[in-house]
Amino acid sequence: MPSALSSSVEGLYHAHHNWLTQWLRRRLGCPHSAADLAQDTFVRLLQLREAPQLIEPRAFITTVAKRVMCNHFRRQELERAYLQALASVPEDLAPSEEHRAIIFETLLELDRLLDGLPLLVKRAFLLAQVDGLGHAQIGAELGISLATVKRYLNKAALRCYFAL
Repeated sequence: MPSALSSSVEGLYHAHHNWLTQWLRRRLGCPHSAADLAQDTFVRLLQLREAPQLIEPRAFITTVAKRVMCNHFRRQELERAYLQALASVPEDLAPSEEHRAIIFETLLELDRLLDGLPLLVKRAFLLAQVDGLGHAQIGAELGISLATVKRYLNKAALRCYFAL
């Protein structure tokens, strides 16, 4: 038996899917990406914990679609940076396609976990976890005190811990 949420999302889908796809197409310039992101938007709506009472459904759908679109652009930017970094690795040291996919998915998850933290907190965490720098090196690299480095790393670690 369908839940009230899935029934309301189904109704929203039938009433607004074509409109949303066109709205996304105008912004993205690509019908395929627009169709994918429209589907992702409705999947996101299905994942809500409870059905919201909507006075302006298109405004709500637009807000969700904008978030989906931002995530899409962030993923593209992260993928570009990752591929750029891989291009600088000698071919004989480059990871296999399977390892590349695993690494990229890990990067996406890490990006999601650190989302919303200040840039310096993210940078400190990545310098410690990815580059293996010590606290003093991170402080010198970012121009911050040792106490601030520790506070930043603690903040990022807590975010990761509680997100899991």
